[in-house]
Amino acid sequence: MNIGPFETRPGRPTPLGATLDPEGVNIAVFSRYATKVMLCLFDDEGNEHQIITLPEREGHVWHGYFPGMKAGQQYGFRMDGPYDPEAGHRFNPYKLLIDPYAKQLTGHPKWNDALFGYQNDHKDKDLSFDKTDSAPYMPRSVVVDPSFNWDNAAEPRHPLESSVIYEAHVKGLTAGRRDIPNPGTYLAMASDPMLEHLNNLGVTAVELLPVQAFLNEKFLLDRGLTNYWGYMTYGFFAPDPRYMQGADIAEFQQMVRRFHSAGIEVILDVVYNHTAEGSELGPTLMFRGLDNASYYRLADNPRYYIDDAGCGNTLDFENPFVIRLVMDSLRYWVEVMHVDGFRFDLCSALGRTARGFERDGPFFRAIGQDPVLNKVKLIAEPWDIGPGGYQLGAYPAPFAEWNDKYRDNVREFWRGDEGKVRDVAERLVGSAPYFDHDGRAATSSLNFLTAHDGFTLHDTVSYSRKHNLANGEDDRDGHSNNHSDNMGVEGPTKDAAINAARMRRKRNMMATLMLSQGTPMMLAGDELSNSQGGNNNAYCQDNEIGWVNWPEEDDPFFTFCQQAIAFRKMHPLLRQTRFLHSRQRLIDGEPDLFWRRADGEPMQQEDWDNPDLDTLVAEMRMASGSPEYVKREGALLVVLNRGEAIEIAAPDLPEGDVWVRRFDTSQEDAIKVTPGMDVAADSVVVFSQEPSVD
Repeated sequence: MNIGPFETRPGRPTPLGATLDPEGVNIAVFSRYATKVMLCLFDDEGNEHQIITLPEREGHVWHGYFPGMKAGQQYGFRMDGPYDPEAGHRFNPYKLLIDPYAKQLTGHPKWNDALFGYQNDHKDKDLSFDKTDSAPYMPRSVVVDPSFNWDNAAEPRHPLESSVIYEAHVKGLTAGRRDIPNPGTYLAMASDPMLEHLNNLGVTAVELLPVQAFLNEKFLLDRGLTNYWGYMTYGFFAPDPRYMQGADIAEFQQMVRRFHSAGIEVILDVVYNHTAEGSELGPTLMFRGLDNASYYRLADNPRYYIDDAGCGNTLDFENPFVIRLVMDSLRYWVEVMHVDGFRFDLCSALGRTARGFERDGPFFRAIGQDPVLNKVKLIAEPWDIGPGGYQLGAYPAPFAEWNDKYRDNVREFWRGDEGKVRDVAERLVGSAPYFDHDGRAATSSLNFLTAHDGFTLHDTVSYSRKHNLANGEDDRDGHSNNHSDNMGVEGPTKDAAINAARMRRKRNMMATLMLSQGTPMMLAGDELSNSQGGNNNAYCQDNEIGWVNWPEEDDPFFTFCQQAIAFRKMHPLLRQTRFLHSRQRLIDGEPDLFWRRADGEPMQQEDWDNPDLDTLVAEMRMASGSPEYVKREGALLVVLNRGEAIEIAAPDLPEGDVWVRRFDTSQEDAIKVTPGMDVAADSVVVFSQEPSVD
């Protein structure tokens, strides 16, 4: 690699970051309040061999062009400017900074007092100033050529109504497989055995926990733990190196290409609400040293940060350059890395202004008009911990939203909680009170039973309380109200009856998920009865607790999940974009939804209010207002029965049609056709309207 020294020529203020061309590299970086910006160049051993002051400034962008510089060049920034924390400024030229637009990093920060802009042992803490060089402990940014041969692998472009999303951790899903080379890497994630498993299961998209470069917090390392989930980002463009076999971002691109060739989309869980720099007592890694007052939302006393994320800081989405950074990052992952969508962690923080959460805030307006991002899937985690942070249903189209009400209500219903029939009915048909406004589709509700945060499905039916002692926080961390049930024994048991009851409960819950209007998401490993030993907050468990436990023999629950997903795909009635509201259809004058009692009579108010009601019967048809070209089928009669065995009164059908049992969780083979309208205790049954074969 040519390591210079390099001459400096006039550069361009756009694009930001390091941009490679055949003749050299353009460098551009934003800082409103800096007085001098220094580009620091390193050799492959990490030795700083040249410091160049960027010669030009256009607005708040500093830039220069360096002929002869090539891909592989390692670099960073040092910034001069005021160090005045009480005015919001924390410039310190002794601290090497990551390029916020870096496409590749050499590794991760190594914890040392030098990473802090202040003297850790000083009585004034962050008001003091530290002159120790942080470069030996910092990763370097790397100039890259991101071009890649995609071999004409087309994006699958599954519509949301046809999607079944599978939330997974790159390492957690692959570390326990003995038949996969390089476990724990991007390449392992897209290996033949993994693709075969996912295709056999029937999922259409993999939603990956954070893969943008993230930090291992010191307090975790001191406990012998690590940041396993990855929600402490410091590199919005760079794939995290810990998941690479080598040091080439092409490994990530190869993973995406392999997924696309298998017909599976890749969705990234992204963390733009806060960064790894933490509170005023955190390290100086990038934004804090580049321009603290511009990148972060500061309190009335600018020494401190507004912390709506609970991680020490919150990015300022009223600053155009913050929005530009995030939009550039999103477009890069779509246009260069070919990902198919994003799940936004603590998305309410992205809509915050000085006036609070705004569904029409600057970030959402930017998303709404962007032609690149309009074609990918956008999923909001609809809350943060700031004032008024819970905003389920408040996001604008085309966002879908993680619906935690769905998770809680389905768990409560099948656990036997009183008065939950009305709630689970609402969830079954898309949670319209939250999402049916402003032209939003029924797919806006991202339905899930489990996610990375909380119990696995198997633990939901095996533990009544969390067991998080391994996290080193005396079991104080994680949710205490999990709406779970141990079915009589806390944790594993050899009791055949309890194990059978647990399996039945899992089938009922998974069936409910796949029969519900909205977009289903399942947690990786649930199809394998994966357990975390009752740990419902495995964020720091990069070990057998957090990894998926692959069984040595086939798990019967996997076959059931296959059947449930396939059944959903077979029936357009379960995948509608329009909400069901019991409105008459022009095609036949019939309502699109009937709520019935087991005796066939319509549900009345007193039925909905009955706390002892154990059975929900929904007769679903194609939604009123569906265009004529929408694929139609006869009605489906969906029965959720958590009580004793019952006989369902068959609703009247046109002459020549009959009700046929097509799905039954009480049977080992759920799709086996059996006669009659009986419904076993603790079961889900679906009857289909079909022409009589007589």
